[in-house]
Amino acid sequence: MAAPDTLSDTLDEYDLLEPDDRYRLLIDLGRALEPMPDALKTDATLVRGCSAAVWVYPTRLPDGRLHFLADSNAAITKGIIALVLLAVQDRAPDAIAGMDVAAALAPFDLKNQLSSNRTQGIPNMIALIRATAERYQA
Repeated sequence: MAAPDTLSDTLDEYDLLEPDDRYRLLIDLGRALEPMPDALKTDATLVRGCSAAVWVYPTRLPDGRLHFLADSNAAITKGIIALVLLAVQDRAPDAIAGMDVAAALAPFDLKNQLSSNRTQGIPNMIALIRATAERYQA
């Protein structure tokens, strides 16, 4: 199964799937993430409050938009951060800072689809991305 390219396409596919297949879709999203060099997996890029290790590293595209590299040491958690990135990837800092990422992810109903251990770090992932965008705002 190839990972969808947009949050909307992902939701369309996710809605058609049974719970076990939803796990596989999340894992596929994680596998499709751009590789994050190990040198960027530092304490500074670690997302606090996640049950698994999650790293997020921002880069700035020439036109000022933000592009994030991310990784996790757990397949489902890596899929979750990939889902979060589908909402914000390659957007302007102002757009990310003003976006309600939690609302964009709400249709996936992750809190009811996954264990609380797996979803507890999502607000922290979103907060780190938002804080990064705010730092880069013009």
